[in-house]
Amino acid sequence: MDLATLIGMIGAFAIIIMAMLLSGSLGMFADVPSVLIVIVGSVFVVMMKFGLSQFLGAIKIAGKAFMFKVSDPAELIDEVVELADAARKGGLLSLEGKEVSNDFLQSGIQLLVDGHDPEVVKTLLSKDMNQALERHHKGAGIWQAVGDVAPAMGMIGTLIGLVAMLANMDDPKSIGPAMAVALLTTLYGAMLANMVAIPIADKLKLRMGEEGMIKKLVIDALLAIQAGQNPRVIDSMLRNYLPQGSREKEEE
Repeated sequence: MDLATLIGMIGAFAIIIMAMLLSGSLGMFADVPSVLIVIVGSVFVVMMKFGLSQFLGAIKIAGKAFMFKVSDPAELIDEVVELADAARKGGLLSLEGKEVSNDFLQSGIQLLVDGHDPEVVKTLLSKDMNQALERHHKGAGIWQAVGDVAPAMGMIGTLIGLVAMLANMDDPKSIGPAMAVALLTTLYGAMLANMVAIPIADKLKLRMGEEGMIKKLVIDALLAIQAGQNPRVIDSMLRNYLPQGSREKEEE
């Protein structure tokens, strides 16, 4: 569970709801036509930009902004060094059946045990990595599109409300509801974009970078193990993937 995403989203909505309560009541900020224009309208517009399967898949991918477990690089490096030591002593076949914490690493070990050439191992693992990153990229792109479309739909709703208001200036009772649609659609559009869609898109991009780094580390590690490099050399090489501060702590 990513507490930063959950706490951030809950906190943002809590602040807005508190401000609404202090301004009067929540009821005055609820308007069904505004919701339809912004939320439902944004969904249909974004759906036009992507395939249906991609659009539906983005909902599942959004879960990675809240629930995502990435391997700790330092722990993964220690694990890889142990594997390298075992392979150096007993050969690559000694790695068969070894339990590891990372699924991508497990797949790579199986390729080594099966005796594939280094170029084949690199090609297969790189393709796997690129496809995973592409899925994340498309998911982030869809949520970014929601963030772009929602304010525009809010503006469309505002224009609809203003037209309705100006067309009924002779009826004072209709001015209030029309103005509510005009203002609330802008509010809903800004909230959907800046409190939901764009943060999720940015978090998915962050996840994409983290996963890409871990998979690159694994690919380099497996190729080094297959080449029979010294475990200490592998450890030193892989430490470059760690942030500077983490490297200094490890050295201490």
